[in-house]
Amino acid sequence: MVAHKTVDELLRADDDLERLRREAAHLRREIAERRDAPRDPEELSVALSAAEEQEAIIAWLVARREKLQRQLTGV
Repeated sequence: MVAHKTVDELLRADDDLERLRREAAHLRREIAERRDAPRDPEELSVALSAAEEQEAIIAWLVARREKLQRQLTGV
């Protein structure tokens, strides 16, 4: 039962990682596309902070996924 729960958590982590990576890439593209356009510094700061938050969450999820994988393999 514990292995089943771990597998479920691992699958959820994979789904979350996929979604967050897409969102972070989208945010970075939006920031890059505005490079030549006039922009509000506050708006740019908010967008950069959002992208950095996404990347921090991704790093946490990667670590969580690795821990779950180790639990499954018994390492």
